Order: sequence, then structure tokens, then C-alpha cells
Amino acid sequence: MMLKGMSLTVIGEEMLISVKTVSTHRTNILEKLGVASTAELVLYAVRHGLIQ
Repeated sequence: MMLKGMSLTVIGEEMLISVKTVSTHRTNILEKLGVASTAELVLYAVRHGLIQ
């Protein structure tokens, strides 16, 4: 959802969870993948064939 450009607020509303929970998961994903920003996350996804 982040890669589609959705805000944390919209993601939280669609998933029925708080913005803080979305933010925590986003931070954990970035840390585990070793990237520092959403832009780097998109690049990671492209390089690994997760998105085109």
C-alpha cells in the first residue's frame, strides 16, 4: 500500500488499525530490509521483482 502512494492515515483506515500501528510496521519493514526511506523501499521492490 505504501508503494502505491497511500498515506499512513489511509492505510490505517482501510485496514481498521491506528496510524501509529501502520507507522510502527513501516519502520520495522524499512529496518529489516536495510533501507532508510520509502523511495529506497520502492527501489528495493523493483530490483527484487516485487513491482514493475
